[in-house]
Amino acid sequence: MPELPEVEALRGFLQEHLVGREFARVLPLAVSVLKTYDPAPTALEGRTVTAVHRHGKFLDVVTADGGPRLVFHLARAGWLRWLDSVPATPPRPGKGPLALRAVLDDGQGFDLTEAGTQKRLAVHLVHDPGEVPGVARLGPDPLADDFDEARFTELLRGERRQLKGALRDQGLIAGVGNAYSDEILHAARMSPFKLTDTLTPEDTHRLYEALRTTLLDAVERSRGVAAGRLKAEKKSGMRVHGRTGEPCPVCGDTVREVAFSDSSLQYCPTCQTGGRPLADRRLSRLLK
Repeated sequence: MPELPEVEALRGFLQEHLVGREFARVLPLAVSVLKTYDPAPTALEGRTVTAVHRHGKFLDVVTADGGPRLVFHLARAGWLRWLDSVPATPPRPGKGPLALRAVLDDGQGFDLTEAGTQKRLAVHLVHDPGEVPGVARLGPDPLADDFDEARFTELLRGERRQLKGALRDQGLIAGVGNAYSDEILHAARMSPFKLTDTLTPEDTHRLYEALRTTLLDAVERSRGVAAGRLKAEKKSGMRVHGRTGEPCPVCGDTVREVAFSDSSLQYCPTCQTGGRPLADRRLSRLLK
């Protein structure tokens, strides 16, 4: 799943390749992809792109003169593929991973694709991104200039939940998903099951620093990387996420995993849980 650093890199890529160009056609090709019906995709035809914004993991393509905005979320298995030359043969709806094709006035364009059987990629045509429910509920962006340690501390005040879940909650903090929450907690040397209301001021400071540093480093690594190479770049920068059975790059202990029904987390026992392995089941007892 693309998270804040990859989505920010895609934003920069699209800003460079879309601004100043007109949409010629926008073709939804999967039944589930379009979440709005008014305005229709044809309303984008002839509209010039003026900017590309990011809201958490959402991308927001802005068009001139108050025209419709193309807001989309790539979900778990979605991706964007840039086309230097859009094929002349029209794509067949409902065939393969292709969910939407956007064609520009110069013959270039991009596809939104989604692998697998669970179709969660979402495209909205709106005049205000706040009309998209997922955008409206977003918490603050952790890379915003005003996201300081005091604001982070205030967000956690009154919460009683596991750190892993808190970091992934888009209504609390926008943009962090399964992979980077693992990386942040490893950098902070904290158990994913530690409770937010047990954090000392020193813990909160360490977690805030790990959050900012991990995301900023990932954004910097992704900057200027072509869309097609971003997945590989993300994977190469991971220390524990997706590294089950490999040695921790900090201490050498074996990276372990806790698997759930639809996801998993990775952690280092020596760095994060005092050397104690977490039970690999959904109802693991929490480590304090």
